[in-house]
Amino acid sequence: MHMDITPYVDSLRRDLLAAADGAGPEAREVAERLGYALDPAVRLAVMEAISQAAAEITAAMASGGVDVRLAGRDLAFVVDAGPPEPALVPVTVPVPAAPAEDEGLARVSLRLPESLKARADDAAAQAGQSLNTWLVGLIRGATGERAVQVDVDVTSIPFGGDFPFGGKPGNRRMTGWL
Repeated sequence: MHMDITPYVDSLRRDLLAAADGAGPEAREVAERLGYALDPAVRLAVMEAISQAAAEITAAMASGGVDVRLAGRDLAFVVDAGPPEPALVPVTVPVPAAPAEDEGLARVSLRLPESLKARADDAAAQAGQSLNTWLVGLIRGATGERAVQVDVDVTSIPFGGDFPFGGKPGNRRMTGWL
């Protein structure tokens, strides 16, 4: 995608001339010469502002980035969206039973990265549940009597250097809940 900044530079030059018109013909002549003399500086300032905006957009992106390149007198934008987010696997979580009448509720603050919270919101919505209900169901399942925690040492399995869980000897453990 290309952006021609000439219309913006020309608009600034017209504004400068319009401001000088009220001061007489000499002021208009000076403004006209200044307008052409300022052309390269204005272009550079606009390019720097756009480059700074692209850097801020890149910093806010989870992956990928936005680059601004000079293509003749135009700016070219190159957007790298980064690798696609992995697809969410639908998780069916049973609706938790209401707490017994004598059982109180506890409030817990949980801090999550924004991207993880967004994925959890999506998974809860796919399950037709609120995020709170979905999380309670997951915690109940992980801490229930029938929950199985998996902790597997796979150091004896002969994998090459491209081992998918770290690739370093001694760091070949897989953990999780079933």
